[in-house]
Amino acid sequence: MMQSASASSLQSVNPTTGAAIATYPAHTAQDVESRLARAATTFASWCETPLPARAERLRAAAAHLRARRDRYARLMTDEMGKPIAQAEAEVDKCAWVCDHYAEHGEEFLAPEMVATDAARSYVRFDPLGVVLAIMPWNFPFWQVMRFAAPALMAGNVALLKHASNVPGCALALEEVFTAAGFPPGAFSTLLIGGAAAEALVRHPAVAAVTLTGSETAGIAVGTAAGSELKKVVLELGGSDPFVVLADADLDACVDTAVIARIINNGQSCIAAKRFIAVAEVVADFESRFAARLRALAVGDPRDRATKLGPLARPDLVTDLHRQVTASIAAGARLVTGGHPLPGPGFFYAPTLLADVHPGMPVFNEETFGPAAALIRAEDEEHAIELANLSRFGLGASLWTRDVARGEILARRIEAGAVFVNGMVKSDPRLPFGGVKRSGHGRELARFGLREFVNVKSVWVA
Repeated sequence: MMQSASASSLQSVNPTTGAAIATYPAHTAQDVESRLARAATTFASWCETPLPARAERLRAAAAHLRARRDRYARLMTDEMGKPIAQAEAEVDKCAWVCDHYAEHGEEFLAPEMVATDAARSYVRFDPLGVVLAIMPWNFPFWQVMRFAAPALMAGNVALLKHASNVPGCALALEEVFTAAGFPPGAFSTLLIGGAAAEALVRHPAVAAVTLTGSETAGIAVGTAAGSELKKVVLELGGSDPFVVLADADLDACVDTAVIARIINNGQSCIAAKRFIAVAEVVADFESRFAARLRALAVGDPRDRATKLGPLARPDLVTDLHRQVTASIAAGARLVTGGHPLPGPGFFYAPTLLADVHPGMPVFNEETFGPAAALIRAEDEEHAIELANLSRFGLGASLWTRDVARGEILARRIEAGAVFVNGMVKSDPRLPFGGVKRSGHGRELARFGLREFVNVKSVWVA
């Protein structure tokens, strides 16, 4: 990983060119302790701040994001290679989540009256304290904001350890909350490495932890948090199935399949990865899907004509190519792509593998990049069986003209979200998270806001 220029600094590298952008001094152990102490002090006052005042600050954050949309979008594109139009949309979505919790936070946090043998009994939702967020690079603003907006609205304070290859984004996020008028220490960025973050989970000033990342990171952080009996939310990897039944609208289905696989250059936990088509339509789906992948404009993500940019780091190209070549060696058929692209930057050709079976890396593992695995199912029952034949359970997409049937099948798919005739996406109005090895806990909606609160029963005689 291109994490740091030295032990005491973090470096951002432009994945389009491979050239260094900037080097940032890492926070020292003393810096970290100082920021932790400030966060703890701020919590004591922020948790007493009236809900309308918290909402006002979130609205100010939304306004700041919209006013600086171009700058923040360009920063994301430069640091991790996201196509510029997608980066702009990410900033807009961050503003939306701030507005959403500003509008609905007071309702979500309102005490709930419960009839018991008491004269008065109810449930309160009180903040926990300092919440440490360990966040990834692939959606460098959105992953953070979908945690921070509800956590801050609930009265917690946030401590961010961002991925080491997006330090500019990490500092910009702190800037957003400072400019919005949040008190110093309500949101703090820590420029530290992964090993330091794992140790920070155990710090007595940290009340709870949320992580979005890999299985390996989730196990490490979950183990550390569990040893301290701290609440933890884990949003981990995915190998989302995209199930195509015999009666699917193939025009709409293929259009969405391409977007669902290459969104964010294929680097999304909820990107469709395993395309499972029943026998009647698999050949037609393959032909259309391959043609669309071959036609994609690959190149500089700053160019608005570009649909597919680079992967964020060179090791990601290496790992994706290993998965592709090992799957071909195991019997998968290469339809298109299947190789890194020459020239500067970290590019991989849009790839489709057909005749994929369980046991191949592109079926069993999470693929992070523009490689799609096409699996033939004998019938509807076999398709659902294949969809569930994964250690992951984040999202799933199912395509059929029989919507009622689609909803019945959605109940049987082992995932935190199932989209019938649509692409899996996160939405502030709906809970987001997975089952099995995709983690536990939820972000967004009412459920995400209540992850980091003390659900307190009050009984009055």
